[in-house]
Amino acid sequence: MSLQPTESIWHNGALVPWQQATVHVLAHGLHYGSAVFEGIRAYSTPNGPVIFRLEDHVRRWLQSARIYRIPMPFSAAELEAACCEVVRANGLTNAYLRPIAYRGLGGLSVSPVDTPVEVAIAAIEWGAYLGKDALKHGVDAAFSSWIRPSSQSTPLMAKASGHYLNAQLIADEARRNGYGEGLALNAHGQLSEGAGENVFLVENGVLETPPQSASVLRGVTRDTVMVLARDLGLEVTEETIARERVYVADEVFLTGTAAEITPVRQVDGIALGEQCPGPVTCALQSAFFGLFDGSTPDRHGWLCPVGAESPEASAPDGRAEPRVCASV
Repeated sequence: MSLQPTESIWHNGALVPWQQATVHVLAHGLHYGSAVFEGIRAYSTPNGPVIFRLEDHVRRWLQSARIYRIPMPFSAAELEAACCEVVRANGLTNAYLRPIAYRGLGGLSVSPVDTPVEVAIAAIEWGAYLGKDALKHGVDAAFSSWIRPSSQSTPLMAKASGHYLNAQLIADEARRNGYGEGLALNAHGQLSEGAGENVFLVENGVLETPPQSASVLRGVTRDTVMVLARDLGLEVTEETIARERVYVADEVFLTGTAAEITPVRQVDGIALGEQCPGPVTCALQSAFFGLFDGSTPDRHGWLCPVGAESPEASAPDGRAEPRVCASV
């Protein structure tokens, strides 16, 4: 899906025209992958556009930077406000945000000493990541010949650009072989994650997903699904999952900011369950997307309206009041 330019991008503290948000060809991040980023979605609601779990995404972004010792020149509050500003400035209601911090033009040594850090946040219109019919009808997936790296070789808790070289290999192999997405095992032969998504299985009504120790990213949407599932009274477990258990699962689905909650029809040509999406996947999709049409109450304070400034407050019924983004 090609990107459609918007009017402006937030770059190093100010909005600049799309065409002027550039990176030097000798930037450290371009050559060595020394960048950390996030994917965040904004959704249209009856009360105006909201950014979903903005505080949690920015917190993970800053944690990724800390792990890689990338000194962030902006505070969490400044970055949250900038995310809201770039959505407003481009007149977007449904949007995908891509915040990134990267080491810029300095030396060409692998060591990033004295390399300046630059920060940018783009907001664009972007539809379903795995195809417009994927959310409704599912995708076909296949296990990749590439495995996910161990956290002993690279800190997988960080959402770092360099990690996605492995993800590119997994996704490209799947698509070249006619599949919608690739699944990866870890170094121990256990289920890890998709090329750019976390993976869930449903067996006998129980929701299962690999733990962080299985070389997975600690996904924000992954956490959202686990919370919503428990709100629905479902049992949720994190446990190591053998490859063959995927083939006999009642349901399988992928989660991520881009993928949202995407069901999987078959894996390696083996059809899964009796229908796709299955009943648990459908219930979780309804609960998730219901957050944005008002049919699911925002009990956890996940929605951040982008349109006005307001102090934080508690709702009269004691529920968490959605955080409201201030201007920079």
